[in-house]
Amino acid sequence: MATQIVMDHTGDSRHFFDQTALEGLAKAERRFKKLTDQGFTAATRTAVGDLKAVRTFDPTADETLFYPRLVGG
Repeated sequence: MATQIVMDHTGDSRHFFDQTALEGLAKAERRFKKLTDQGFTAATRTAVGDLKAVRTFDPTADETLFYPRLVGG
């Protein structure tokens, strides 16, 4: 099971999907597009565990983290 983790002002929500199921992949890809269109940054883990920003949906990623754009003053 792959996971999309969405961080926001309330904490985080986790969305699990089966990477081998077409319906699950389609839903995950729609969520990716929706969140990135709203300004969230998407990141996946590298082989050594670091986060790497991504701009396109990766159906092979085991974990994708979405975090909101930082707002400064």
